[in-house]
Amino acid sequence: MADPRMDAFRSRLGGLAYGGDYNPEQWDRATWREDVRLMRAAGVNLVSLGIFAWVSIEPEPGRYEFDWLDEVMDLLHEGGVSVNLATPTAAPPAWLTRLHPEVVPIMEDGRPLGLGSRQHFDHSSPIYRHYAATIATRLAERYSFHPALAMWHVNNEYGPTSYSEAAAAGFRRWLRRRYHDLDTLNDAWTTRFWGQVYTEWAQIEVSNVMGVWMNPARRLDFRRFTSDALLECYLAERDILRSFRDDIPIMTNLMPCYPHADYWKWAPEQDVAALDIYPDPGHPDAHISSAFHYDMCRSLKAGRPWMVMEQAASAINSRDVNLVREPGRMRLGSLQALARGSDSVMFFQWRAARGGQERFHSAMVPHSGPDSRTFREVAGLGRELGLLAPVAGTTTRRADVAILFDWDGRWGLEDTGRLPRNDFDYTGVVLRHHRPLWEHHHPVDVVSSKSDLNPYQVLIVPNAYLIDDEGAAAVTEFAHAGGTVVMSFFSGVADECDRVRPDGYPGAFRRLIGAKIDEYWPARPGERFAVRFADGRTATASWWREDIHLETGSALATYADGPLAGRAAVVTNSYGSGRVVYLATLLEDAAFDAVVLDAVRSSGVADPFPGVPAHVECTVREDERNEHLFLLNHHPDVPVTVSLDRPGTDLLTGAPAAGEITLAPLGAAVVHRTR
Repeated sequence: MADPRMDAFRSRLGGLAYGGDYNPEQWDRATWREDVRLMRAAGVNLVSLGIFAWVSIEPEPGRYEFDWLDEVMDLLHEGGVSVNLATPTAAPPAWLTRLHPEVVPIMEDGRPLGLGSRQHFDHSSPIYRHYAATIATRLAERYSFHPALAMWHVNNEYGPTSYSEAAAAGFRRWLRRRYHDLDTLNDAWTTRFWGQVYTEWAQIEVSNVMGVWMNPARRLDFRRFTSDALLECYLAERDILRSFRDDIPIMTNLMPCYPHADYWKWAPEQDVAALDIYPDPGHPDAHISSAFHYDMCRSLKAGRPWMVMEQAASAINSRDVNLVREPGRMRLGSLQALARGSDSVMFFQWRAARGGQERFHSAMVPHSGPDSRTFREVAGLGRELGLLAPVAGTTTRRADVAILFDWDGRWGLEDTGRLPRNDFDYTGVVLRHHRPLWEHHHPVDVVSSKSDLNPYQVLIVPNAYLIDDEGAAAVTEFAHAGGTVVMSFFSGVADECDRVRPDGYPGAFRRLIGAKIDEYWPARPGERFAVRFADGRTATASWWREDIHLETGSALATYADGPLAGRAAVVTNSYGSGRVVYLATLLEDAAFDAVVLDAVRSSGVADPFPGVPAHVECTVREDERNEHLFLLNHHPDVPVTVSLDRPGTDLLTGAPAAGEITLAPLGAAVVHRTR
């Protein structure tokens, strides 16, 4: 699909984007010149500029100081560094919050968010929106045609939720658009329960902390409203910038599976999906969860290249113990993002701050300066990214497997409360389903309940407790048309208003799985139970059980002990031309992985890199004439040899690659081959 803005952006940079957040307002002019010199030495070609600079640009209402920003823009352009220029609306100045206290968000406990952090704005405040539009307009007027400008960056990590009067008024307007009249709203929210019926729109308040439990449908709708209100803020600024110049890409930086914004709605409004990600160096599987978040970001724009907008050069400063990224880890993590579709490697930040909240957050230029391990690794990575320029603009190999991630389903499962158990971790569950696919090198797309499922052979559906009729019909039709569905427990239970579906559990999916569920049985703390598979294998399970009565389905595995002994623990069912596998309990890892992978193989999807160890990540980026095979050894101590099915050239070394290629611990190769 044509993508002229991003094509022009890549052409301007001559390949992959490399750089980070740059905050020259924190430094003197002599440092600016040193920064540009070091950027050239490190291979930096893009910086994100001005993200928190509102007060430096507008120190008083209506008085603008652009001279310093003009100078920095000119210096960067002269140094061959392009600019991703931000609207600084994530950090309103103190004069604005003092002049208009109502722009500050009200927290869920009813208290205002005090000045001294960031994101201290009420997304529904018309006054905040006015001032944000004004600063965006002034920036667009001045810099839309500056030769350094390559991209616009709107706000930063959108996220605040406000429970203010402005938010309540915005919520009521949103509800009027959604439901049109109070009878429809009362029915959707089941307000006859506990006598919550609304007779006037003004009676509806925001879903803040109350003395009693709150209506789950109202809380769910407030989540939806908040995401939409934040998106309105983004769109207002984006449209201003676009009105001055139409050929410059515009984006904002997303966070991994952020709970307050439905990224399926946000992604179509951006020219490129961009992700801030900070894997925990202390977690041995951080690279596996990163792979999922990269797959998600790529999938938000239907497989188009995306951007890493922030990562850490070494340690961050927000954990209890902030471990460094040991030698080689930053490089390998950066290559992993490229392997899974990114066209950039960007950091927070360029130069480590001397003070402030993130003074010990690592940077490309650390406190110890350019004569440091971190800067040497940064410069080395910059040289390698220059060698990988041909990768820019290519896409990852087509996936046959998709995994469902839906914000409505997540909110229903995690936020509305009073479920059979209330400690679900939706993202954690999805990651668990993704892991065996990663270990066996399967390309995986992430989809929503509204996505086109036709390209896939296998659909993984983790804990889809809440799903609307359209989504349920799409999953059902996918199986009927010949697809394989792997679904885990407590799915299909509630509709889009969080109402339990009729006709017994699992509601929307009873015919699909070929079984009726009588009761959900959450496990007691520490409780484990035995499961026996039809082929004689045994396993243990925990956390959850379901009392299943088979209809058209059959048991792949049954409970071997306890009051549900003999009942199905894993169900398979033929549906139309397809097949469904339903896991009614939480199997131990080995058994769970086997069920998922058996279903994938039975669908006809073969392991793409058989025999390659799980810790070696294998992906392909390609276009009509070229393919780039990424091989990444995530083991810190053990080298590995990988057999190649045909020869090519390792872009990182320039050496021929044929027969076998050996990867050092934390080593990598990017093998280019023509079709």
